[in-house]
Amino acid sequence: MKMLPEYLFFHFPLVNFETFLWVLFFMAIFTVWLAPGGLAWARSRTRTPKSLPGPSGYPLIGLLTVFTGSTPHRVLAKLATAFKAVPLMAFSVGLTRFVISSEPETAKEILNSSAFADRPVKESAYELLFHRAMGFAPYGVYWRNLRRISATHLFSPKRIAGFESFRLEIGLEMVEQVKTLMFENGEVKIKNLLHFGSLNNVMMTVFGKRYEFERSDEGFMLEELVSEGYELLGIFNWSDHLPLLRWLDLQGVRGRCRSLVLKVNAFVGKIIEEHRFRRIHGVSHDKSCSVRDFVDVLLDLEKEDKLSDSDMIAVLWEMIFRGTDTVAILLEWVLARMVLHPEIQSRAQAEIDAVVGKSRPVFDSDIPNLPYLQAIVKETLRVHPPGPLLSWARLAIHDVHVGDSFVPAGTTAMVNMWAITHDEKVWSQAEKFKPERFINEDVSIMGSDLRLAPFGSGRRVCPGKAMGLTTVHLWLAQFLQSFKWVAASEVDLTECLKLSMEMKKPLVCKAISRPEE
Repeated sequence: MKMLPEYLFFHFPLVNFETFLWVLFFMAIFTVWLAPGGLAWARSRTRTPKSLPGPSGYPLIGLLTVFTGSTPHRVLAKLATAFKAVPLMAFSVGLTRFVISSEPETAKEILNSSAFADRPVKESAYELLFHRAMGFAPYGVYWRNLRRISATHLFSPKRIAGFESFRLEIGLEMVEQVKTLMFENGEVKIKNLLHFGSLNNVMMTVFGKRYEFERSDEGFMLEELVSEGYELLGIFNWSDHLPLLRWLDLQGVRGRCRSLVLKVNAFVGKIIEEHRFRRIHGVSHDKSCSVRDFVDVLLDLEKEDKLSDSDMIAVLWEMIFRGTDTVAILLEWVLARMVLHPEIQSRAQAEIDAVVGKSRPVFDSDIPNLPYLQAIVKETLRVHPPGPLLSWARLAIHDVHVGDSFVPAGTTAMVNMWAITHDEKVWSQAEKFKPERFINEDVSIMGSDLRLAPFGSGRRVCPGKAMGLTTVHLWLAQFLQSFKWVAASEVDLTECLKLSMEMKKPLVCKAISRPEE
């Protein structure tokens, strides 16, 4: 017997019209949810002629839970392989569209494209005024001016060389602190020592002054401000991707940022005024001096380059955040590897002994003659990149094709540098710590070779990369010249991604003084 439609919908006892509508509604929801790339990509599907492969994630939130975990770079690498989307994978986090590349050529295309010249401004970065600093300022006249100031006045080779005495002095002080800690405790918790040493190095460069972090109120306040800002910038804020949650501030990010920025403005503003006072009374550095701090450099800018006080505070404060823990975290990873690979440590020390000896300190001029030490740093950057997802993403400012794939304007683009540096197709024996690979092949890490670009590439490459590497090389050479590093307990290489990729369990080791000649 032929069944009439009206009988099916209105008379069948188990199905009515209202139920039918609910079925259609949930089918639509699940169709959107299950679309390649998830909800955010489904919303722009009419503009995207061909679907990019990628996971749908959970309903509404997409892959949000991946970024609240401690190793999102590893999860995203596995997903890219599973979906056969290593060159370019689509996914959603709430209503934000993402693409991510885990392959060098596609990564280079993204990072060097003018279409991806902007960064998505996170709520925390905006509230902390970083949209007026180099990292998050939108691409345009103001950003180009900051970039030129950075290259010409702040991170030029002459200025980096001019700060050698500060680096050397702080490195030698850390060596003495290690001896003290060994005498008092029999072991060294290296993370805190490196953090405060690196922070003081940045303070001398930026503000022209040092701090006693445990002995002065000013030093204690500075450490609190830096730690709070570092934590806030590292939080994955749900409100950035789920607009309905913004007014609720469920994670408290907005409130904490606004409280912090008032303290930062007062702290840095006071330092700027102190510099102005000294200049008025003729106490400022001579303009020909190569070691003027960054505040003096910014105050000396000509009218067309002049920054307002609020912009100066944003620029200076960003430098502190970007320049402090990257150096400390990288050195902690290097020393962990030295403890785990004593044969590599011994070879590096033999190189230092041959070039420098044991009776005089290491200088910056010695580093070019220490290729194996440089190779150790490169290999650590490969195996443990401080920014495995290159820290801060890019934003498509207009529709663009990446390879054959169409990426609509407003899409956030990321590069999984960790996936690239652990890909057996890119690096032989990728899981093995092997500095020799960089002796046999000279690989640039400054952004031109996307097989290893820990500082990024293109317009948004890290401006302080040369200064950071110079500091790491010098301090590592000082540590290896002075001590043999051995384990005090089991070395745990488990990762934890915050603003940078840290050791989840901080390194505790013993530093045995090496005899002088």
